[in-house]
Amino acid sequence: MSKSKKKEFQPNEFVVYPAHGVGKIVSVETQEVAGFELEMFVIAFEKDKMTLRVPTHKATEVGMRALSTPDVVSHAMKTLRGKAKVKKAMWSRRAQEYEQKINSGDLIAIAEVVRDLHRADDQREQSYSERQLYEAALERLTREIAAVAGNDEKAAAEEIGSVLVGRAA
Repeated sequence: MSKSKKKEFQPNEFVVYPAHGVGKIVSVETQEVAGFELEMFVIAFEKDKMTLRVPTHKATEVGMRALSTPDVVSHAMKTLRGKAKVKKAMWSRRAQEYEQKINSGDLIAIAEVVRDLHRADDQREQSYSERQLYEAALERLTREIAAVAGNDEKAAAEEIGSVLVGRAA
C-alpha cells in the first residue's frame, strides 16, 4: 500500500463507529504496539467524554463508516413514520434484537428501534429496559441526523419528535 493512497477517513471528519455512534476524527497518529508501528485514527466522542483509537487498516473492517447521506437520513425518517412492528417474542429476545440493531451502526436499523419502541403519552408504560433501549437508539439517531444536517442536536431532536408525534395522529 503506497503512502500516497488517500485514506478513506480524514481528520476533522465525523464518522460513525457502530458501538458508539457519531464521533469526530481528531487526528491520525502512529503508535508502537508490540514492536510494530501502527497508524491509528484518534476519534473523540465528545458527548461521552471518550476517545477511541482505531488502527487505520482495521477501520472499515470494524464497521466504521462515513456519516449517512441525506438520502439515507430521509429513508430513516420515512422508517420512523411507519407503523411500529411489535413482535410477539419474549422481551429478552426482542431486547437482544434491538440492541444488535443499535450497535450495528446502521441508521435505518436504529430508526426501526426508535419507531418500534416509541410510546405516545396515552400508550402503556415502558419498562425500564425498554426505555433504556429507546433512549439509546434515539440518541444515536439524533446525533447522526444533526451531524449530517450540520445543525445542532436540538433541531434534529425536534424534527424526529414531530415525525413520531405526527405518526400517532
